[in-house]
Amino acid sequence: MPGLHFSRFFVYYVFFCHVFVSWFYLGDLFHRNYKYHRFSPSCTRIKHISNLRSRGACKTWDILIRLLCGLCLPDLKIIQAGEKLLYFFCGYFFYELHKGQEVEKVNMSNSHNNNNQPVIRLAIFASGTGSNTQKIIDHFREDDTIHIALIVSNKSKAGVLDIAQRENIPALIIEKERFFTDGYVSVLKEKKIDWIILAGFLWKVPTTLIEAFPEHIINIHPALLPNYGGKGMYGHFVHEAVIAAAEKESGITIHYVDEHFDHGKTIFQAKCSVEPADTADTLARKIHELEHCYYPVTIRALITKNEIPVL
Repeated sequence: MPGLHFSRFFVYYVFFCHVFVSWFYLGDLFHRNYKYHRFSPSCTRIKHISNLRSRGACKTWDILIRLLCGLCLPDLKIIQAGEKLLYFFCGYFFYELHKGQEVEKVNMSNSHNNNNQPVIRLAIFASGTGSNTQKIIDHFREDDTIHIALIVSNKSKAGVLDIAQRENIPALIIEKERFFTDGYVSVLKEKKIDWIILAGFLWKVPTTLIEAFPEHIINIHPALLPNYGGKGMYGHFVHEAVIAAAEKESGITIHYVDEHFDHGKTIFQAKCSVEPADTADTLARKIHELEHCYYPVTIRALITKNEIPVL
């Protein structure tokens, strides 16, 4: 019977479109979210490490069941009439992803949390492995008022980028020429960044960026400033200088960033003893403990205008 054959053909056709489009779009999602993309005319690359849940790629079993069942779409009645055709032909996953992207756009433009409190967005700048970055992320993980919105690095192979990928935080790799020209201010403003946190970032911050974020850029230095600061004084170079000078103590300095290396107003200092048997390596471990202990809580205290706790 011609009518029966046509009905079967129509069912098979709809089912095929349903599965094909859904899985095609799923593959495209993974492709787009796990590669480097051109982000600006200067060929800076930004790594999209989006959380798939925020894009509607959750409810995995529900999606699979609907894909396998093809036409079993009990939620059609509650969908607005104009969206029924898209939902029916392109599949549940396609629709949920489309809806998720719209929700993500709304969330990006929303600067308040569920309690209608402003959300402070931080950008962390780092050049190395990112141990301080990880501690900061861990500290604010459950905080709904302070959000790590971006990780910035000047090195494409820096370990901090692995942290960004693991933590599903967008990461921006910057280029020297543009950084010292416009400071990527437009990118940071587009990301609605409120504070810039330097955590082992080795480039001098340009005046353009400092003027765009006055007293909202802070740094941590592995010595008691004003001693052992300035150009070239970072990491082991600092600890070796401290050991060579037979200092009795060293420590960390958290300070605002100005136009000069390690020169801005001091926010907080913590000290540790330097023993005769200490080497640059053993001193570095002591300094790292102070950094990991005090940097996250100092950032919180500074942003929330509270006293820095004595730990």
